[in-house]
Amino acid sequence: MGLSLKTEHLKRYSDVARLFVKYGRSDLVKSVGLDEALEGETAEPLPEVRELALELARDLEELGPTYVKLGQLLSTRPDLLPLPFIEALARLQDDVEPFPFSEVEGVVTAELGVRMNKAFLGFDEEPVAAASLGQVHRAVLRSGREVAVKVQRPGIRERIIADLEALGELAGMLDRHTETGQRYELSPFLEEFRKALMRELDYRAEARNLATLRENLAGFERIVVPQAVDDYTTSRLLTTDYVRGHKVTTLNPVARLDMDGSGLADQLFEAYLKQILLDGFVHADPHPGNIFVTYDDRLALFDLGMVARVAPPLQEKLLQLLIAVSEGRSDEAATVALAIGVPKEGFDEIGFRRKVAELVAQAQGASIEQIQVGRSILLVSRMAGECGVRVPPELALLGKTLLNLDQVGRALDPGFDPNAAIRRHAADLTQQRMRRSFSMGSLLGTAVEMKDFLQRFPARVNRLLDTVADNRLKVQVDAIDEKLLVEGINKVANRITMGLVLAAMIVGAAMLMRVETSFRILGYPGLAMLLFLVAAGSGLALVVNIFVTDHRAEREARSLRKESGSA
Repeated sequence: MGLSLKTEHLKRYSDVARLFVKYGRSDLVKSVGLDEALEGETAEPLPEVRELALELARDLEELGPTYVKLGQLLSTRPDLLPLPFIEALARLQDDVEPFPFSEVEGVVTAELGVRMNKAFLGFDEEPVAAASLGQVHRAVLRSGREVAVKVQRPGIRERIIADLEALGELAGMLDRHTETGQRYELSPFLEEFRKALMRELDYRAEARNLATLRENLAGFERIVVPQAVDDYTTSRLLTTDYVRGHKVTTLNPVARLDMDGSGLADQLFEAYLKQILLDGFVHADPHPGNIFVTYDDRLALFDLGMVARVAPPLQEKLLQLLIAVSEGRSDEAATVALAIGVPKEGFDEIGFRRKVAELVAQAQGASIEQIQVGRSILLVSRMAGECGVRVPPELALLGKTLLNLDQVGRALDPGFDPNAAIRRHAADLTQQRMRRSFSMGSLLGTAVEMKDFLQRFPARVNRLLDTVADNRLKVQVDAIDEKLLVEGINKVANRITMGLVLAAMIVGAAMLMRVETSFRILGYPGLAMLLFLVAAGSGLALVVNIFVTDHRAEREARSLRKESGSA
């Protein structure tokens, strides 16, 4: 199946082809036939890598919401992109022109089923923020409650579905015809992206995420999570409390003098460490545009459309990795990273440990202004991929989250030390994990298991003693497959026997050469020549059989190793 020739897809093919050529992957363009979509356009000269990464972020912003979200997701794949591109895409934000108020009014009326002036006491025509998926307006409910209303951009769902359809066709072509596609399995990656984006377009899911995060962070006095108004929330309309404040990035030196920037940064770090390492429910997009400083000097978290979940076993390993990196224990950091990932065929453990040691040493020698914990975690993830370890996306998510928090923390307090914040809160997080493990639910579960063990213990002991007394105790050791071993020995013995027979035939033919007979072939005694020809043919057949059999066995073993590595 080739690329679709739909008119609405051709422009998208051309956009993607330009990106591939511009950023150095023209080989992918040729391999899937996208070069025709360019209509003779040539790639621009490559600037410095960092500037090129920022330029990629700008290009994605211009292409629209699907590509902005795709760029944000790619920022969690250090195995696909170099670190400068990961950093640029992790901070990717979309800031577009607002759509007309008449369209806002149409969406609100259609979603609530009543006219806007019946549902709201007041509704500002000018939006307070506009993004590619929707825009936010300040409004006042009939009860006098001041709220923020996020309205989904008309037609955006249909546009994203069309974009995803075209991208899906391209991913399928890359998977089938390029080594890059086969190695990174782009189609499954794009399918996960599609599911995440469809969830983000459902504002009811975001309202539930707000409620969960608000409950999880209830103990943080200086963190604000707006509460959703359920009666005024639909799939395309989200109504929450209105929070007055300004973006972290707009703080000036004078404003910092009047607030406790260090305390705010420390509590923000603690809140996100709790999300990742304790709750397992993470606000996955904490870029500076989604964090406001309120007028009462607190931090408000917005935009819960994208969230991530981290399983408890992985939380413990991520905590160990963070502590090891922040304290400069390179060998332990490498060991934990290996425990998190799955080594593939050809894994270079020595090279990986050496790279991690160099990275941790550089982090320890850096000044406070240079320390970036998130960058270090992303580098560990990338090094693992380069050395042959498949790491879960949660590791890159941790790095991306901390990378954004590094920026926010320094905006609040230029002297903020993220390493010290991690060490400061690690002990408390560990204690909280231990307390949760000894919760009433886990204790009841342990008690039930203990009751079952005690009930079954006498019967099991009796069966064991009866087996020993009747001399029926057997120990099975599954170390070697005896059947395969015997088959291998038989195969070797057969080949040796065949070789000896052929050698005897050749020696016999040489001896018969001295016996003169009337029957001759090519001037030599005929019987000797027949014996020699049979020996030569049998020997050639044996060599071909050995080569074919061994090659097939090696291919099957390689396939089994690949399947076990994928599992």
